[in-house]
Amino acid sequence: MTTADLHTSTGAYVLHALAPVERVAFERHLAACEACTQEVAELAATTTRLGLAVAVPAPPRMREHVLQRIQTVRQEPPEVPSRGRLQTWARALPRLSLAACLAAAAAFGGIAVWQHESAEDARSQARQAQQRADELAAVLAAPDAEVAAGQLADGARGTVIVSRAQDRAAFVAAGLPELPDGKVYQLWFNDGNVMRPAGVFSGSGAERVVLLDGRIDGASGMGLTVEPAGGSPRPTTEPLGVMAFPA
Repeated sequence: MTTADLHTSTGAYVLHALAPVERVAFERHLAACEACTQEVAELAATTTRLGLAVAVPAPPRMREHVLQRIQTVRQEPPEVPSRGRLQTWARALPRLSLAACLAAAAAFGGIAVWQHESAEDARSQARQAQQRADELAAVLAAPDAEVAAGQLADGARGTVIVSRAQDRAAFVAAGLPELPDGKVYQLWFNDGNVMRPAGVFSGSGAERVVLLDGRIDGASGMGLTVEPAGGSPRPTTEPLGVMAFPA
């Protein structure tokens, strides 16, 4: 690949469309090209926003609720009546239909309530995700955004983007190893060699673009560790990497 090809391969790199040999060449170029590093971070953030979606599973009480309602509705079809029993069954039919209709109405009423609650939860989650994505995009596109790249453990790479005007920072990681169940990656602000929690994320291999939780508030850099699910108040493992913020 020529130098011109490398400069125009940021989109293909973010979308994992480069051949293995081309990917190695581009990553070697990326380590020394701040412009491409910045563009990769911005494109990765954009693809993250495009992939935002909210899936809401049915709550556990839904199954119990439906099963309770089913018990009030006659499920077995009536036996074919003989001529002598036909009138008795016919007189009972309206009562059975009314009971079934009432039970169905009650069940659908419960479903409607659940659907409303689920929709509200989904809208709330969508608003939070959108706000988070907007804040991340604002950092990546900030006029004063500065970029620093570095090597992490196990051959992974990290890039930090800092906006002093917004007092926020974002982190781009590539090539992180797979984590075992019950473990997450945790970000930290480095406040004078005292680590302050800055959020957790999971995933491996592909690029991850993460907005650090909280304000920079004078921190000189950031770190990355592996922690139990949910994160830790203090690092419990050796850092995979510690990076200084751009001056």
